[in-house]
Amino acid sequence: MLRKYLVAGLLVWVPLGITFVVIKFMLELMDRLLLLLPVEWRPETVLGFTIPGFGLVLAIAILLITGAIGANLLGRSVLRVWESFLARIPLVRTVYLSTKQIMSSLLSTGSQSFRKVLLIEYPRKGIWTVCFQTSAAATEIQAQLDKEAIMVFVPTTPNPTSGFVMAVAVEDTRELDMDIETALKLIMSLGIAANTDSPGVDSSKTTP
Repeated sequence: MLRKYLVAGLLVWVPLGITFVVIKFMLELMDRLLLLLPVEWRPETVLGFTIPGFGLVLAIAILLITGAIGANLLGRSVLRVWESFLARIPLVRTVYLSTKQIMSSLLSTGSQSFRKVLLIEYPRKGIWTVCFQTSAAATEIQAQLDKEAIMVFVPTTPNPTSGFVMAVAVEDTRELDMDIETALKLIMSLGIAANTDSPGVDSSKTTP
């Protein structure tokens, strides 16, 4: 009986504690943006005390202002000049353009990148792994293959930001009726948070 109560208590407090620590860390990280402001403009100078989370408000404001500027004609012209300058710097060019392409694919509503959750047989036949379709196979890769292929990202557990990029034949994939958020939850929880109510795999569906 005591063990039952102990486990029930842990199930209440451990998730709350981890959530509090993570949110506190993110807010403190955002608050470091206040160092970009002149000392006389910071809350502790103006009000005499700090405001936890004010850095998050500042970050959102910066994003909105930058987005508003970048969305108009003049802003786009300035961005093109800026990117043209960055494109002349070898290492910076590679990192910046790659990062921008990834972000554009992830955030664009019309993009097909990371819009489909698939199953592939990996690392061997008979073992199925959850992955995400990222794009069609590059022309150079497709030219070497006999079948139509796509590029997929196979994330690692419990950190889905690392993983493997693979070229896989379309006919060797199975599309899941699962959204990206559910798939990420499944991966990050080591499979514990599997949604038992979600539909199973439809083996007749393959990625177009």
